[in-house]
Amino acid sequence: MGKEIKTNAMRILDKNRIKYELNTYNCDNFVDGKSIADMLGQDYNISFKTLVAAGKSGQYYVFVIPVAEELDLKVAAKEAGEKNVALLHVKDINKVTGYVRGGCTPVGMKKQYPVFVHESAKGSESIIISGGRLGAQIFLNPDDLIKVTGGKYADIIVH
Repeated sequence: MGKEIKTNAMRILDKNRIKYELNTYNCDNFVDGKSIADMLGQDYNISFKTLVAAGKSGQYYVFVIPVAEELDLKVAAKEAGEKNVALLHVKDINKVTGYVRGGCTPVGMKKQYPVFVHESAKGSESIIISGGRLGAQIFLNPDDLIKVTGGKYADIIVH
């Protein structure tokens, strides 16, 4: 394996002295989180995807939920203090976050948007999030993720 390329997320975690493990795998195109978890034999309950939504106010919000779950947009809007939120269109992900689809992570976006992590992460020793590019994963403690992003836990999935 060649020299590891640090993403913005990794640099921020390093700067904040947050312990994480990096896992890389071959991936050239977008693959959904469930397929990645299946391919790597990872538990859906600790594998999280990062979704970005825009509120009616124009503010962006970041929602981190288990890969097999669906974001409850009504609850997400309420948590964000918005009338409603809509998921970002794929073509806008890079412009808003600085990351590509499938490589989007709540750490180190172009701006620090409000972050909401699904409460199922609470109490886990480690969860898996994107590493900031295709083929990279970060394993870290969810409380550290909350700390570095200024996020909060919330029950934001469809039940």
